[in-house]
Amino acid sequence: MHLPHYDRIPDHDGGHHLIKVRVSDLQPTQMCVGLAEVRSRQKDFRQESSKERLEYLRGKPVPLVRNRLGQLWMVDRHHRLRALLEMDPDVTTYGYVIAELDSASSDAALLALQDRGWLYLHDGRGNGPWEPCELPQSLLGLEDDPYRSLVWKLKKEGLIKPQRLIPYHEFRWGAWLRTRPLPPFSSSQLEPALPASRRLAQSRAAAHLAGWTGQS
Repeated sequence: MHLPHYDRIPDHDGGHHLIKVRVSDLQPTQMCVGLAEVRSRQKDFRQESSKERLEYLRGKPVPLVRNRLGQLWMVDRHHRLRALLEMDPDVTTYGYVIAELDSASSDAALLALQDRGWLYLHDGRGNGPWEPCELPQSLLGLEDDPYRSLVWKLKKEGLIKPQRLIPYHEFRWGAWLRTRPLPPFSSSQLEPALPASRRLAQSRAAAHLAGWTGQS
């Protein structure tokens, strides 16, 4: 699976104004998530107070693209916000606008996002790319991708370094792992694939991927 070139996602430290938005109003720019990460984030959120959660969300604002009608597309943070939306349909978060589009149609907005490499158009089985119009309009419509869950686990173990300004960085790793032989696994049962995927992530064969550490 080949993923296109991309524009880097502007960082919110660059002086962007934060806005408060309803998570249910945000349209996703990818077709799937790793449910292992979603469930892990829900566990963490349940241990936080409302004040702690708000402070956390303010420190992790969502990069947004807005069109002339005020419609918003999120270019990152799909996992944590999917986790929150399942817990609270009225939840709000903070975001910052990285691009204003001079269009009033969803189709034009999606094409502009695609031109910048800010869409992930493969489904939970790695099939695609699909047409931008096939994207779910809600975070709750995202499929599960076990390979995305696997990469989350490898990141959590320090075998892959975060690359937060590269769109869909973890999916790029997942696409590569899909080309390697792994035993059957799922997002709820990652253990069968972990030994082999750890070796692969540390191997020289993965050195071309951003975030490669080569460490055991």
